[in-house]
Amino acid sequence: MLKVNTSKVLIVGAQWPEPNASAAGMRMLQIIKALSDFNYRIFFGCVADLPEENVLPDNVERIKIELNNSSFDRLLERICPQTVIFDRYFTEEQFGWRVAKVCPEALRVLDTEDLHFLRFAREEAVRLNIQPQLINQITVREMASMYRCDISLIISLAEIDILKETFNFPDHLILYLPFMADDIKEDYINSLPSFNNRVGFIFIGNYKHKPNVDAVNHLVKNLFPEIRSRLDKAGLNIYGAYAGQNIQKLHNPEKGIYVKGWVKDATKVMQTARLCLAPLRYGAGQKGKLLEAMQNGTPCITTPVGAEGMSFGNSRPGRIAKTDHEFIEDTVKLYLDEKEWKNIQKSGFDLINKQFSYKEFSKIFIETLINIRKKITQHRDKNFIGQMLQYHRVQSTRYLSKYIEEKNKKTGCSN
Repeated sequence: MLKVNTSKVLIVGAQWPEPNASAAGMRMLQIIKALSDFNYRIFFGCVADLPEENVLPDNVERIKIELNNSSFDRLLERICPQTVIFDRYFTEEQFGWRVAKVCPEALRVLDTEDLHFLRFAREEAVRLNIQPQLINQITVREMASMYRCDISLIISLAEIDILKETFNFPDHLILYLPFMADDIKEDYINSLPSFNNRVGFIFIGNYKHKPNVDAVNHLVKNLFPEIRSRLDKAGLNIYGAYAGQNIQKLHNPEKGIYVKGWVKDATKVMQTARLCLAPLRYGAGQKGKLLEAMQNGTPCITTPVGAEGMSFGNSRPGRIAKTDHEFIEDTVKLYLDEKEWKNIQKSGFDLINKQFSYKEFSKIFIETLINIRKKITQHRDKNFIGQMLQYHRVQSTRYLSKYIEEKNKKTGCSN
């Protein structure tokens, strides 16, 4: 039995979590739940203004923090956290040196969300029609941040393979931590709408996330017209937060396309659809939309990029299409094949219970934090590159930050 811990954790976020709008927000709440279940005292700091709706648990103290301001040092002195979690590499760039200076013994954890350099490389590859260039302007920054931290949380086994095989990244500095979901029970499965009680298709995503914008445009313009013509005018419902004019203009009822925008409870709309379509052409990490689809018994048609990190052997969230032609064919066939639909639905439930188990991975996560903290000196001694990068980062960033802070004082501005 894992011992209950009473340590303090400060999470430094690029933005406040939005679990009903983004996979990143959903993941952050999973991490917070794991920390809460093991009795950590949690503080969440963010440079953005406090949102009107607080989605964080009541036991999490929300703190508005400022960039390039020594008030963050005083916050660290007040809280004295034993662990600090940065939710992306650039929050570590902004605040990591202050943590190292004020709380040198604090465990520094980077939650990469997904590997940003990988996502950027794939985006450029699609845009320029070239092979992905993994060494780019973001790679150096992100990997330097990973080296400066004591452990980095990696959401996909495919990304771990890239880190090890391409960059020879040290195994002891990374932890595989996928999406963590509650087990799917039989009575819940029996309560879901059946194949015949579901109609049409769903696409869902956060439209601040460029891979989703690209995917929904590709779907509407290049894939769905043929799908609809072969399925007696089945409709496509498009959901998701931040659907600006570029997404709203896709609304076309005559062609069976309905832009519905943000929905507070994605469960209800996901369960009305027979299939979830996710023709992602680039991206990284694990895809929250596929996890939600599996949880709601909605098989997916996706791409190798979409399925990356979500498939294990023969267990997968749906059909994986390598070409546009395959995507269309797989969609039409699965939409009409009840037996195969049920097989894929069951595969999704099995995936969640075996590969995304909250009970299993939350324990691994907490055990890792505890074990590294116990031997923090020995752990860091094995990471000379991290020590070197931390030293130079502190020296350079400290003076730049102090310059900006003094400049802001004189102009009366704040970041």
